[in-house]
Amino acid sequence: MPYIDIRNVWQRYGDHVVLENLNLQVEEGEFCSLVGASGCGKSTFLRLLLGQEQPSKGELLLQGQPLRAEPDASRGVVFQRYSVFPHLNVLDNVAIGLELPRAPLWGRLFGAAKSEARAQAEAMLQRVGLGHALNKYPSQLSGGMQQRLAIAQALITRPRLLLLDEPFGALDPGIRKDMHALLRQLWQETRLTVFMVTHDLSEGFTLGSRLLVFDKVRIDPHAPQAYGARITYDIPLHHED
Repeated sequence: MPYIDIRNVWQRYGDHVVLENLNLQVEEGEFCSLVGASGCGKSTFLRLLLGQEQPSKGELLLQGQPLRAEPDASRGVVFQRYSVFPHLNVLDNVAIGLELPRAPLWGRLFGAAKSEARAQAEAMLQRVGLGHALNKYPSQLSGGMQQRLAIAQALITRPRLLLLDEPFGALDPGIRKDMHALLRQLWQETRLTVFMVTHDLSEGFTLGSRLLVFDKVRIDPHAPQAYGARITYDIPLHHED
């Protein structure tokens, strides 16, 4: 049984077909890079995996069970725009990911439970290279540091899937290279199942263990929205770990 099983998935908005007849099987621990032209459904597919949207047709299965219809702790996500809390310091930005599910009413834990959550958050921040910035606020961090913070937020809940939507698109080339090394190291350590949308083909080849190319196979010039994209190429990539 595949870890992720995508069966005949279609997504349309009114008369606009974005994805059509999408079929895909992914094993646990694979790193799938999603590439293709703008508007060909890559981010839509990521939102389906996250649970932000439901398919118009077809099903998405995780270990044989339908993916839950709303985002939960089993799916970590990192966007291009930093999804951090500006009013919380770095440590609290990560610790809150452990506190909210356990204390939904107050949003905070107390006593030993709080100390444990903060210790776990600090350990995660050490892993992503932010152990020196625990008391800083997001506005005091560089773009690369903010993205490290967003990755720590996504990983602290120990998700089963990590979903990345152009996570390094806004970073300078030098910082981007550092982030590539960090992400690959974390993936090798955790063996999470990763889906990453990128417009940078070399980034897709460098990071992924599998490259999925989204494109439209059918085009009607008189009705450009009548057909959606499919996965037209599925390329296994081999890297030395």
